[in-house]
Amino acid sequence: MANALQEQLLKAGLTNKQKIKDVKTQKKRNRKANVDDGSEALKQQVAAQKAEQAKRDKQLNEQRFAEASEKGLVRSLISEIKRKAVSVPSDGEIKFNYTLLNKIYPLYLNSSLQQQLLNGKLGIVRLEDHSYLVPHKLAERVNLLVPDWVGYLWQADSTSSQPQDAEDPYADYVIPDDLMW
Repeated sequence: MANALQEQLLKAGLTNKQKIKDVKTQKKRNRKANVDDGSEALKQQVAAQKAEQAKRDKQLNEQRFAEASEKGLVRSLISEIKRKAVSVPSDGEIKFNYTLLNKIYPLYLNSSLQQQLLNGKLGIVRLEDHSYLVPHKLAERVNLLVPDWVGYLWQADSTSSQPQDAEDPYADYVIPDDLMW
């Protein structure tokens, strides 16, 4: 069917077989020439795509390497938390509440552990549905790497650096650090 027009032109005598052959040859030459002319632009486009893909692959590899090293750090952090954790007494009489990810968790302590928490010598880390009392330095490291695990970490009082409201009726009353709720 593609040559139906050519056949009709041949029958009508408007063209001959040589002209049809010349037209086909010219079409092939034009197609070939267009491919050659477009090949430079195509080569540049392919090279740009390859460079972009190499850049994305490099970023992905760097991200995977960072995740793997972070996983290694996190694994070592987990083992260090379990190794350095201070044991929570089973007969603790003081309920110490802390919040983690908008959820309140209780921890029953004795008075010496409560004082160590309030003085900044210990911190609370929640890992695998267990609360661990860990040294303050370790809790700070956990806070840097995985802040979602840190339930309580004593920090220096930053309320004194906040501006005081002149009309605050409770400005003269200090909120104690060991307020239990």
